[in-house]
Amino acid sequence: MRLGNIAIIYRKELIDAVRDRRTLFATLVFPVVLFPLMSVGLGEVMESSVKRIRTDTARIALLGEEHAPALAARLRDHEGFEMVAAAEDFKRQITDKKLRAVVEFPSGFDAALAAGESPAPVKVYFYSAEPRSQAALRRLEEALREHRDQVVEQRLSVAGIPPAILHPVESRDQNVASAEKVGGLKLAGLLPYFIILLTLVGALNPAIDMTAGEKERGTLETILASAVRRTELVAGKFLLVLTASLVTSALALASFAFTMQFSRAYAEEMTRGQATSISLVAVAAVFFLVLPLAVLFAGVMLSLALSARSFKEAQGYTGPVIFLAIIPAAMALMPGVELNLRLALVPVVNVSLLAKEIFAGSYPWNSIAVVFLSTCVYAAAALFVAVRQFHREEVLFRS
Repeated sequence: MRLGNIAIIYRKELIDAVRDRRTLFATLVFPVVLFPLMSVGLGEVMESSVKRIRTDTARIALLGEEHAPALAARLRDHEGFEMVAAAEDFKRQITDKKLRAVVEFPSGFDAALAAGESPAPVKVYFYSAEPRSQAALRRLEEALREHRDQVVEQRLSVAGIPPAILHPVESRDQNVASAEKVGGLKLAGLLPYFIILLTLVGALNPAIDMTAGEKERGTLETILASAVRRTELVAGKFLLVLTASLVTSALALASFAFTMQFSRAYAEEMTRGQATSISLVAVAAVFFLVLPLAVLFAGVMLSLALSARSFKEAQGYTGPVIFLAIIPAAMALMPGVELNLRLALVPVVNVSLLAKEIFAGSYPWNSIAVVFLSTCVYAAAALFVAVRQFHREEVLFRS
């Protein structure tokens, strides 16, 4: 295999990739704007929407108000409620979003409280699939809890019992982890997910364009008729796909770090007030793991795209791979799922979980070795399949 020929193929594919707007957008633009759009754009919209839901006045109605006049008066005076008359079809009004909730007081509620008994429960009707109805429910529960506590304090006062008797034992939580580690762990679940997906997306367009795309343009036959060997041809194309994949991942990480540095509100929201910066050592370690994974993705994408007759057909072959990668990539987001020897051998899942550990500040060296070596084996297998595909005439000249 001659390195000069590989360099020529690589340069030729690089020029074609730079001229292709789809490849440039997926490789350079998309990973750069993704996280700022999520933080400044979508994050701000979601935050303002949640604030509006929490502060909006909720329209509620009371049933059986005469059975609990004191509690009904408390609800009427509670900030954030607008009382309306209850109709017979109040359940339908809730599902139609004309009412947020309805409170029904049982018969003899105040009488039971006055006698020191436990009255029948207060019913709160709400719409569980509607966020504003859920917000109204939380406000009503808060008001009912305040009334309950007031009744308990009155009963204890009458009996001459101090309120402290209700809390004989108190506990105080003491977190032993630093704020940086806690914040890093919260970021660690999300970051590997995006890195893996963007590594795959970065390989998608170049792989399709330099295989099925060349079939459509009729340029693949010209290259095959040259003095370049098939293995050299595969190596040149593969290196370009790998470059695009790694560039996409690098830009995504840089964009995420920039966003976390300059959008503090987004960072604190992501880490629940425990924002932290990304360690450069962790970034380097994760890139070390992503390298064989990018090789795996590049080999798979080249093999699938080469089997297609057209660009559109190649998209149909390679598109489902992204969805198949979503579930294993999301393993880092699942609570309670930790890296072990069995999961360390599962492709994509192993990198996702190990990257989570590294971003959280943990470096399990045995697991790092197992994940890296196993991913290298899968990458070598994918590259071997891609080379075999380029040696099959029925695949190259499929029309």
